[in-house]
Amino acid sequence: MSKTALEITDLHAWYGESHILHGVNLSVAQGEVVTLLGRNGAGRTSTLRAILGLTDTRRGSIRIQGAESIHLPTYRVAHLGVGYCPEERGIFAGLSCEENLLLPPAIGTTPGGGMSLAEIYDMFPNLEERRHSPGTRLSGGEQQMLAVARILRTGANLLLLDEISEGLAPVIVQALARMIATLKSKGYTIVMVEQNFRFAAPLADHFYVMEHGQVVESFAAHELADKHDTLNTLLGV
Repeated sequence: MSKTALEITDLHAWYGESHILHGVNLSVAQGEVVTLLGRNGAGRTSTLRAILGLTDTRRGSIRIQGAESIHLPTYRVAHLGVGYCPEERGIFAGLSCEENLLLPPAIGTTPGGGMSLAEIYDMFPNLEERRHSPGTRLSGGEQQMLAVARILRTGANLLLLDEISEGLAPVIVQALARMIATLKSKGYTIVMVEQNFRFAAPLADHFYVMEHGQVVESFAAHELADKHDTLNTLLGV
């Protein structure tokens, strides 16, 4: 039986007085790719942020590798082996591509440590070619690769990826898909928020559909064909 990497139970979250998550429940096995589907405002990104403790208030249970994290500050959640790639990427303009890669500290408690620069460049040859270029001089696709590669350097093995394919050229989206497949083969656990269903569908082992801050549908990849009508109703796909 697969070990559970992430277990969320009855998660509620608030931004100020706005109650944004209403009892979210989901489970992610070690080495699994899970996709959160839903329309804009459904609570998908807020779920990722709540896992990290980036919402104002949280209530419920978030167990990471078996450890309860609901009351931990963000930096201690990160040290449980969690890496977050937000939609805005957060590339530092005054640093080169390689300096951006080397900036985050390693997470010492993560088994195996982070990927080396050689491993990163093997996975992302574009970044090796542009390693001396300022971070914001990279193309949108290269910046997205850099944002993901940077968290791999830390040693995180539970990756939270927010809309990494958004607005990118098809060739870059294909490269990101290959990256996720490679990471999965190496045993990484990945939770993705994705609007691009065609990108997410062949990669994920399990899907959770969210509406109004709740999970309204959950199914495994092998059930995808049977859920077409449901997804069309909920998402218009």
